[in-house]
Amino acid sequence: MPEPAPAHKPKPAPEPVPVPVDQLPFAMPPVHASVEEERAHRRERLAGALRMFGEHGYEDGVSGHFTARDPGYADCFWATPFGIPFDGITADDLVLVNGDGQVVEGRHHVNQAAFTVHAQVHRARPDVVAVAHAHSVHGRALSALGELVEPLTQEACAFYEDHALYDGYTGVVVDEEEGRRIAAALGGRKAVVLRNHGLLTVGGSVDAAAWWFISLERCCQVQLAAHAAGKPVLIGHRDAVATRERLGGDLMAWINYQSLWRRIDRTS
Repeated sequence: MPEPAPAHKPKPAPEPVPVPVDQLPFAMPPVHASVEEERAHRRERLAGALRMFGEHGYEDGVSGHFTARDPGYADCFWATPFGIPFDGITADDLVLVNGDGQVVEGRHHVNQAAFTVHAQVHRARPDVVAVAHAHSVHGRALSALGELVEPLTQEACAFYEDHALYDGYTGVVVDEEEGRRIAAALGGRKAVVLRNHGLLTVGGSVDAAAWWFISLERCCQVQLAAHAAGKPVLIGHRDAVATRERLGGDLMAWINYQSLWRRIDRTS
């Protein structure tokens, strides 16, 4: 019998061609053409961050505050309007406050106790654009223990040796000296745990300060859960430092925040 004809083998499909890297979009912090453009951007991001905090359940009555340095006026800061729900705040609701706590633009009061702390942090840290503080549940729980965040996870390593404990509580902060002591405890770091009070974070942009707060709150939650479940294993010093150097900068915080921003921006 004749040999069967060999089966026809289809030609292999050509390998897909990689898309050139320069054709793939990758968001980076914007560069502004004018002070007015930068001011509008900061106000927009500050209002969005407050809505984000409201969505995450960080609001507790009138407690909590978020400020952003004005790019044009010396010693003036855009601040949370007093008594306005976080989840509905727009840029038009924000108030501009001078370093003495006086409203110079806007139609709402400002939380004087909260602003006392923020003003001193801003004055002590000219590199800081934004300061975030809220009475989040897990941050308050960890602060009640008087503890720092341990290097238990990759995310926690971003704060390794880059946050501090303000080991004191004297009630609602109403005097500048208390604000200066909190600023001194923060030093050059990105965050401070206020004992029996909660968390405070700073950043070179509104987005960075917001991300550090959200991430630190989650790290507090993980730490509390891990200790409740058993004996956590800490990441070693060398690996924790290396991870912080890779993930602990404001640019990485800005990049991490963008997916959250896109969601809150779509719903505003």
